[in-house]
Amino acid sequence: MILTFLISLLLLFWPAAAPEAVMPGGEEELNVAEIIFEHIGDEYEWHITEWKGKPIAIPLPCIVFENGLHFFTAHHAEDHGYTFNEDGKLVNALTGERPLDFSITKNVLAVMMSTLLLLVIVLSTARWYRKHDALKEAPTGLAAIVEPLVMMVHDMAKENIGADYKRFSPFLCMAFLWILLNNFLGILPFFPGGANLTGNIAITLVLALCTFFTVNLHGTKHYYKEIFTPDVPGFLKPIMPVIEVFSALMKPVSLTIRLFANMLAGHIMILSMVCIIFIVAKYGPLMTGSMTVVSVLFGVFLDALECLVAFIQAYVFTMLSSIYIGLARAKEE
Repeated sequence: MILTFLISLLLLFWPAAAPEAVMPGGEEELNVAEIIFEHIGDEYEWHITEWKGKPIAIPLPCIVFENGLHFFTAHHAEDHGYTFNEDGKLVNALTGERPLDFSITKNVLAVMMSTLLLLVIVLSTARWYRKHDALKEAPTGLAAIVEPLVMMVHDMAKENIGADYKRFSPFLCMAFLWILLNNFLGILPFFPGGANLTGNIAITLVLALCTFFTVNLHGTKHYYKEIFTPDVPGFLKPIMPVIEVFSALMKPVSLTIRLFANMLAGHIMILSMVCIIFIVAKYGPLMTGSMTVVSVLFGVFLDALECLVAFIQAYVFTMLSSIYIGLARAKEE
């Protein structure tokens, strides 16, 4: 994970630090870092494509609270006294200060759509089971895809949590399916895909905090005893609670960074390989043609690798969550 993340950072910042590439036959400069950050960052509109040099995008509602509620789209921000700072955030045009921002940004809309899509998938699967006898016929359609995934998480919870695993299986199943769905949607280059949800540290932090609160709100007396009054030699008693509390706090941090770093790294590496085509365009058709072939082949390979990583990261997040819950549910022997 760390190696992949470091390689992606190298690919990201090397072109940014070097002289900017010039597009052939024009004055326009290619800023690779800007292209990548535009893709992986959040926006106040959802860019679809370009047609005859004009961008086609879905305008999203900007909702801010500053001396009352204001509703507008990003294209009309200046008409309402707002503009965008260097980070792309909405600020007051006069003071430069950020208002209370409740806007439906690209990531917010992606969360809504993916959650609705997952709800449709789960309810459609449940509908199949209500109309068919699963003991007499094999599932078909969506049910054939969802069943093995749910059973995999169900068995994982049973093995790692123990007797009362059924209390936590719904949470683990929904966490796995939601992460997996958004990992794959992030790989799609067209609407409704392309949003970098699981590569956004705020999203992964919320997911990790859900696990953190599930673990600590359902911890047994033995779990907390091992944290605050562990059975260790006397000289270690003042030290061990500090270590154990720090360890408990680091669990959501590790879940957050692991998912965030791997998914973000995949996006950056794929975009960097595509940008190589345009970086070498000024060196002539021979270099451009050869590097285009190399970039496309590596891009396809990285896309396939990203699909594998998308599943692995959803699996690892769910597995670690089930292990943490199982440790919290342990009873004194």
